[in-house]
Amino acid sequence: MASETLFSYGQPTGDGILPSQEILELVKTGKIGSARDFTEDQIQPSSIDLRLGGEAYKIRASFLPGNSTTLLNKARANRMLVDTVEISDGALLEPEAVYVIPLMETLSLPPDLYGIANPKSSTGRLDIFTRLITECGDEFERVPKGYRGRLYIEVVSQTFPIIVRSGMRLNQLRFGRGRRAVVGEERLREFAQQDSLIYPDEEGGQARIDRGLRLTVDLQGNGDGIVGYRARKTKQPIDLSLIGHYEVSDFWDPIYKDQECILGPREFYILASKQRVRIPPDLAAEMLPYDLSTQEFRVHYAGFFDPGFGYGESGEIPGTRAVLEVRANEMPILLEDDQFVGRLTYYRMSQKPDKIYGGTIGSNYQQQGLALSKQFKRKPYSPSLGVKPSFTEQRTFNRGAPKSAPAQQVMELEDEGRPNSFEGRLLTETNRENAMRTKSR
Repeated sequence: MASETLFSYGQPTGDGILPSQEILELVKTGKIGSARDFTEDQIQPSSIDLRLGGEAYKIRASFLPGNSTTLLNKARANRMLVDTVEISDGALLEPEAVYVIPLMETLSLPPDLYGIANPKSSTGRLDIFTRLITECGDEFERVPKGYRGRLYIEVVSQTFPIIVRSGMRLNQLRFGRGRRAVVGEERLREFAQQDSLIYPDEEGGQARIDRGLRLTVDLQGNGDGIVGYRARKTKQPIDLSLIGHYEVSDFWDPIYKDQECILGPREFYILASKQRVRIPPDLAAEMLPYDLSTQEFRVHYAGFFDPGFGYGESGEIPGTRAVLEVRANEMPILLEDDQFVGRLTYYRMSQKPDKIYGGTIGSNYQQQGLALSKQFKRKPYSPSLGVKPSFTEQRTFNRGAPKSAPAQQVMELEDEGRPNSFEGRLLTETNRENAMRTKSR
């Protein structure tokens, strides 16, 4: 009875994207299940991180199971399955190969909830293409209302060989109730006037509202002359568990201010927006390509922005540049400074989340400048460059871990397992209850 009182959040919130506190309730009530204990930092302001299981299935081509069979049954029946790779202790995933990996989490959603998935930021910044798949599903990245069953992730590392292991988090799932409540242009203009949607500096200018907030690319920079990076072709693998470990020059070629920027076909680039974006805590946002009909290049794999991104708890953050993960398709594309590259569509949260995006919950990219993924070494903090150490790097430094700390040591710093917050205590109690249920079966 005591645990029921602890976990009681009352009635569900209204329509919109579900906040962290209601996601925690889904965990407590078993609507989100798992083969391993949940950890506190899995729950983000408006999503939950999903973890890789112990095996990866290498397949000949991407596919959806459809309504008539399960994913693995279809893979075996159609001879799509090439190999089974054990990843519990780490394994190499080859570039451009297609893998399907069962996730630890399972769902038993009520009939009024649906889910939408997207890659995590570090996943997109490494050119790792991921898509969520459900059993008997006919659509990627979508979980239908009332879904009950397992979850899988399709993984294609398009540039680098990568090392993954069980428990890693490559994607995240957010939940919604009712219709996706898109914030209209008139309301966006009101938000822009009352509480700036971008920081009004000389470079980014004022917010331009046109079917969302228009974003442009920054090819002028504001410090060391580097305005972007192009991924290098290399056989050296990236171990996703290593934080601040790799030299940038081994994997990336810099793009400099005033250098002609032509996007090569099938090349991958990291760039930044000219605008410093701000997402108020009662909203979330998603970045869409500038022209869905032509698709000349793709911008931002991890297209979801959490409540509080570039804003903080009460507006104390003066905006954060959106890092653009850019891949050209079939032809070279000349990219110029301040060119329109995409727009942010804003959505209403069903309620303001208890967690807000930022350093206190382990967000790696709050107040970022032009930032590569967290696996690469970063320059010391410079206010003029706007490059701050990630939350993980800051914690590692503050606790005295050496720069060459092995992956396991860094992971332990990230995930100490001590329930030192209210949500942590709740999750500990939930995991204990789940273990008792399993033992009694």
